[in-house]
Order: sequence, then C-alpha cells, then structure tokens
Amino acid sequence: MSQKNNFVAGEWVKTGQVSDDINPSDISDVVGAYAKAGETEVNDAVAAAKSAAASWAASSPQQRFDVLDFIGTEILARKQELGTLLAREEGKTLPEGIGETGRAGQVFKYFAGEALRIKGEHMKSVRPGVGVDIDRQPIGIVGLITPWNFPIAIPAWKIAPALAFGNAVVLKPADLVPGCAWALAEIISRSGLPKGVFNLLMGRGSVVGEALVNHRDVAGISFTGSVDVGRQVAVKCAQRMAKVQLEMGGKNPLVVLDDADLDLALNCAINGAYFSTGQRCTASSRLVVTAGIHDRFVAAMNAKIQALKVDDALAEGTQIGPVVDESQLSKNLEYIEVGKNEGANLVCGGERLQRSKDGFYMAPALFTETNNDMRINREEIFGPVATVIQVKDYDEALAVANDTEFGLSTGICTTSLKHATDFRENAEAGMVMVNLPTAGVDYHVPFGGRKGSSYGSREQGSYAAEFYTTVKTTYTLA
Repeated sequence: MSQKNNFVAGEWVKTGQVSDDINPSDISDVVGAYAKAGETEVNDAVAAAKSAAASWAASSPQQRFDVLDFIGTEILARKQELGTLLAREEGKTLPEGIGETGRAGQVFKYFAGEALRIKGEHMKSVRPGVGVDIDRQPIGIVGLITPWNFPIAIPAWKIAPALAFGNAVVLKPADLVPGCAWALAEIISRSGLPKGVFNLLMGRGSVVGEALVNHRDVAGISFTGSVDVGRQVAVKCAQRMAKVQLEMGGKNPLVVLDDADLDLALNCAINGAYFSTGQRCTASSRLVVTAGIHDRFVAAMNAKIQALKVDDALAEGTQIGPVVDESQLSKNLEYIEVGKNEGANLVCGGERLQRSKDGFYMAPALFTETNNDMRINREEIFGPVATVIQVKDYDEALAVANDTEFGLSTGICTTSLKHATDFRENAEAGMVMVNLPTAGVDYHVPFGGRKGSSYGSREQGSYAAEFYTTVKTTYTLA
C-alpha cells in the first residue's frame, strides 16, 4: 500500500510517521496509509503560505473562479468514487457519503461565484471634496482545523471561501479520517492554484493543530470540533490577537406538540437523531414531547427504531452505519449506563452489535422518563442516542428546549402557525427548523449557533466573508 503524503508548497512531502486509516465497518480493511506531519512541516507550510499569500490576494476574480470551479466540477464528477471512500473511512452509509460529497462540490461551485461578487462601497464623506471607499481584503494565512464526522463537506466549506476571498490556506483534517482530505488536496493540486496557496498537513491535533494555532504568522483559525478544544483554541488565538471562528457542540431539541402530524414528526426525529449514526452536531438528541401525543409517539418511535437496518456502510439497504471508532463507541456505551443509573427508561437499543464483519456497530437507543437535569440531556453524546422529555404544553416545551448551554439547531413539529411563529422568534438557537429535522442545512446560507455551540462569525453563504476578510476604509481628497 503506497503512502499518501502531506502537501506543502506544491509538493507531496514524506514524513517518518505514518498511520493507517481503518474502515469502521470492517476493521480488517485498511483504507490507506497516511503520513503524519509534525511541527517542522507546520513551519514549512506556513512559510510556503506566507510566500504565496500576497500574489494570491492580488489575483483576479476570474482566476479564483476558474480554480474553484475546477475543483467543484471534479468533485461532482467523482462523487460516487469519493462518496464510497467517505463511507469506507468514516462509516456513513453510501448514499449519505455520496450526498456529502455532492455537497462539497456544490460549495466550491458556489464560492467560485462568490469570487466574482466581492463587493465594496463608495460613499461621500461628511467633509466636502472627500470620497470614502470601503473594501474587503483577505486576512492572510488561515489555519483550518476540521472534524471527522464530515470529512469532505466541512473542509470544503472552509477551504472554498478562504480561497475565494484571497487567503492562503493550511488545512489540518481530523487524524481519524485523512482519506477524504487527501483526495480533496490531490484535486486542488491540479486546479491551477499557485504553489503554497493551499497546504495539507495530516496528523494529531495535539501536534499539528497546536502548532498551527500558536503560529504567529497565521492570521486566523477556523475550528470545528469539541467544546473543550474549541475553548482552548479561542484563548490561544486571543492571546496573540488572531482571528478565530469556532463551531462546537450541540444538544439540539426537537419539540413535538399534540397537534403535530405524527408521521412527519417521527420522520423528523428518526432522521435527526439517528441518521449519520447520530454523529452530527445538529442531531436531535432531545425529543421534547407534549403529554397528549407522548405515548403514541414513543410507541411508534420504538417500532421504527427497531426496524432500522444497522450494518456495513457500503452494504445495500443499510440505514445506519457503524460508530466511527472503538473510542467513540465506548463513550456511547458509557452514556447508556449513565442514563440507566440516572433512572431513565431504556426503551430499546444501546448495545454493541455483531455483524458479518467486525466493526463498531451500535443499536440506536431511545430513553424515556427523562428530565432535563440528567447528564444524558445536558452533555453531547455524539452517537445514535436520543431521549424523550415529556412536557405538559408548548410553554414548557419552549422552556425545556432553551434550557441548555448549547444553541446550534432546534426544531418544532406542529400544525399551529401561532406556535411555529412563536418558536421561531423565541428559540435560542442559530438555526430553527419547522416541521423539518434539526440536521440538514443548505450550503448558500449561514451556518452557526449561539451560546456554547459557536463563537465568532458564521460559516457558509455570503456571511463567510465576515471571517475570511477584513474591512478597509479609504478616504480620498479629490
């Protein structure tokens, strides 16, 4: 098996350390061997980016469009192949992997267009004879640190705007899933992008990520990952006055009211809580259900959950793939015991499953008889585990939904325009879903949350400019 190397200054750079990328559906299957970077490679990559930054910042909108459009076009043309790689290394089902890959291609296509739409303003000064121009300029070198749960979409939605707005990039993907990031880097290497503008460093966050966050020449860090690490990144960036953008955890509620369409509510709950093996920061981990529909909802959920097919991510008909690795599976199973010890009723699931191939399979779990003070309702589990919290009415449902340190995504299932409107106004989250799953967003509109879920400006859409650019105001005497 040939080693896949890091990409620095337009060259594939070999290092002494290598790690195997393991298929969580079949741990005997090694996806590939990927080089691990260290502090030396970080310094080299940042130096390469620094050398290339000025010329790329001065590049024309057409040049940026051509590069990004090339990347997006190839991703879309190869989405079956790349989606299969994603499913194999991360554990998403094949349709989910193909869908995520398509999303990555669309992101690059969208930001190719944004490169042509970088706007400025001209205003008259309050002083006679003076003109004022307001322009957006790239911030310089950006370090992008991405998680394992969306191994091609999240790198895409950070890389594409960074390049579109004229920045140089150093990407540090999650150590657990280097394959998709490497494949994306290989496409970028052939896109016509000047050497040094984009660099890929694979390896451990405690080594590569740490060095990148602390590097004095890196003007901004965009990080998606855990709350604890995100807070550390924020502090370190603040200490050296670097720009920072954080997307972290969620404990997202889906409110189901008595008047909800039961089938629609069930589909929203199943999709949001269990698809992608529940490994989404937007997952519906708390199902806040009013008393009148509670028993019917729980009974129907139980039946639907037990009918879900949990198997190899690449197998036809699989609805839920494996957990990403042994460590994450162990954490999930620990939370099952936490829930039972807290007095919650485990209706179904929660155990490790054996399949024809040795992998990290877990039966989707549903708890009832829970309250919002339990750890299983306060802490992000990041697996196929959902809880039901019974409430008496809409007012209590809204209060429970908002009673969390997180605020990423929230949803409501109801046929009441009054309640839907009130929820939209008063839900304390960055994204509100009405009669839709809490997970699942568009690529051309802002993504992000409130409270402990996000810090800094939004990602995606035209709002991405807030992080990747700085505003310059110029006064000119006529």
